[in-house]
Amino acid sequence: MNVPPSTPVVLALDFGGTKTALTVADQHGTRLHDLTVETAAEQGARAGLKRAVGAARTLLDGREPVAVGVSTIGIPGDDGVALAPNIPGWEELALGREIALEFPESELRLATDVKAAARYECDAGALKGCDPGLYINLGTGLAVAIVAGGTVLTGRHGASGEIGYNLRAPADVGRAAGDRILLEDVVSGKALSLAARADGSTELAAHIGEFIDELAFHLVNLTIAVDPQRIVVGGGMVRSWDALHAPLRTALDAAVPYPPQLAVAAHPYDAPLLGALALAVEAARTGT
Repeated sequence: MNVPPSTPVVLALDFGGTKTALTVADQHGTRLHDLTVETAAEQGARAGLKRAVGAARTLLDGREPVAVGVSTIGIPGDDGVALAPNIPGWEELALGREIALEFPESELRLATDVKAAARYECDAGALKGCDPGLYINLGTGLAVAIVAGGTVLTGRHGASGEIGYNLRAPADVGRAAGDRILLEDVVSGKALSLAARADGSTELAAHIGEFIDELAFHLVNLTIAVDPQRIVVGGGMVRSWDALHAPLRTALDAAVPYPPQLAVAAHPYDAPLLGALALAVEAARTGT
């Protein structure tokens, strides 16, 4: 889309475990240009950030954005991104400061990707009007977001919904994360791909049954605790929704006193990017 060079724009970036998605939009959130680049996690955090900034400069075509919204795996803080092991070095990267240096004239907002996605789904997607609601991300990693009263719960440290760290069995009680197998290590897109490759196969069908059983176990327990009106699912594994839906539906109906609705997110693959864009638009509007 061709727009006059004088048109103010905002930039949104979504840093994921396998790809980084970007969009440039006008101040009202109308997307003008989109681009996706590989995260290439094996090359490390700084290389991934450099690649994303270069892609952003290409999209911006000489403009400086009024605001930048960022969603990322992990929990962004002043000195690093906590709970983000999928990209080596990402936890030590002061993401906010680095992006502020790249775009010093822009207002900046950062959020965890799953929470950004849930906020967007709550405002304009499949969780709109649901109180409470659950957003579950089945992508490279595993996490959920809880929506209550129209607000995405963050928790004391921003770590609400990081179920990838859940205990998997009574034997895990009292054991540190490094001394046990985390839920995310067996229930995530990355885990499923690794299991298939370990068998010398690229087929996921042989592993999907155990994957779904363990996912259902934790989802049922979480649902009983929260009592949501609706659960929506996003992330790359939604492409396997035909295999996921029936067993998850059966598990919820069998065990939850008040089984919730279960649906695919309105924007299953780009809700984190749309959430980052919403942050940028809000920042451009308020300037605070």
